[in-house]
Amino acid sequence: MLTYKSAGVDIDKANEFVKYIKEKVKREFNLDAIGGFASGVPIRGYKEPVIFTTTDGVGTKLKVAQALNKHDTVGIDLVAMNVNDLITTGAEPFLFLDYIATGKLELSVMKQVIDGIVRGCKEGEVILAGGETAEMPGFYPEGVYDLAGFCVGICEKNEVIMGKEIREGDILIGLPSSGFHSNGYSLIRKVLEIKEIKYTDFVEELGKTVGEVLLTPTRIYVKEIKKLKKKVKIKGLAHITGGGIPENLARILPENTKAVVEKRKLPKNPVFPWIQKLGNIPEEEMFRTFNMGVGMIIVLSEEDSDKALEILKDASRIGRIEKGNGEVVIL
Repeated sequence: MLTYKSAGVDIDKANEFVKYIKEKVKREFNLDAIGGFASGVPIRGYKEPVIFTTTDGVGTKLKVAQALNKHDTVGIDLVAMNVNDLITTGAEPFLFLDYIATGKLELSVMKQVIDGIVRGCKEGEVILAGGETAEMPGFYPEGVYDLAGFCVGICEKNEVIMGKEIREGDILIGLPSSGFHSNGYSLIRKVLEIKEIKYTDFVEELGKTVGEVLLTPTRIYVKEIKKLKKKVKIKGLAHITGGGIPENLARILPENTKAVVEKRKLPKNPVFPWIQKLGNIPEEEMFRTFNMGVGMIIVLSEEDSDKALEILKDASRIGRIEKGNGEVVIL
């Protein structure tokens, strides 16, 4: 007799996973409205609310997690990639949804993923309001899963950050990244494959195994930006992801300006020279692929920049805004 379970989809196991999520969300976020067909969260305290949304995944960093059977940190990454994008608009993260697709539902693995997502949500000060887990036998190989995240944020209309007020003379402030974050992993994995380096190999100059380096969670900047917004006028924010500093910073520049970034002032992180030397990667390619030590760039007036550096203890001046045509120059 054929059943859905014999075809590869275990509804009972899926229900057990949903129960685990509901209990965890209730405990961590005091939210009951999860597990139905849709989730609802009340909105209060706004006069002219503007809603912003983001969606993103973790990319091939998941292959590292699955190879090492360590799945909690990619849950943090999933939240980070979304909330970090969202806060560049001036909105504050309000609710988060996840989508998990896998060939076979392994509860121990999925619980690790959810635990990471919850930790990311707590760090990003956002509610895990719902999600979907799809068991798709025959589509995903055994041991493989994919993740997608969706975030909704809100701010007042007069708090929206669009970059339109950026002017010549403004200052670029950089917040350090925690490492590769969740970008450039296809290149990293190709370098390791060519050099026949395993994830379990120890890297002396980094003091960690390759896997530990690669699974370092993406830094979440929500708390810092929310704190900064209360004290200074933020003119622009750029989350440095795929495309690196040149492409992401250019997205917020008015046409009559250019951003000048000084390499020597970027936060130092040894993982970047390590992979560059290992793979003999040209510097231009490094800057187009990786964040190069800075995960978030803030554009402020000269006057506000000193105050910002007092508030953000690990931030630094990394450049300035000049007249130009919307380009990013790295010196």
